[in-house]
This record gives sequence, C-alpha cells and structure tokens, in this order.
Amino acid sequence: MADALGSWWEDRRQIIQPSEFILGPDNNVIASSYCDGPLGRMQAEDVVKLINFYESR
Repeated sequence: MADALGSWWEDRRQIIQPSEFILGPDNNVIASSYCDGPLGRMQAEDVVKLINFYESR
C-alpha cells in the first residue's frame, strides 16, 4: 500500500507514515501532504482554507 500511495514505510514500527490527499472534481490529486511525524499533518481548518482557495481561482 505504501508504494501505491508514494508513502514512507517505517521499518522500526512497521507503519505507513501519514499521506493525505485532496482530490479535485475530476478525481485528480490537487494537493498532497506526506510527513514522518505529527508536524505537517493537515488539520480540518487548513483543509477547508485550502479548498476555498482552490475554488476561488
């Protein structure tokens, strides 16, 4: 699964690190976020702001 998403696999804990995607109306990825810890994860408020930004363009 990690390879299919382009995510990072953490061997030590045997987990896929967070991979977040925002899809456009055509189901193409318009934004993505990959991180290896708590920093960089999308918060709901930030997702709403980002979607509003893309819709305003």
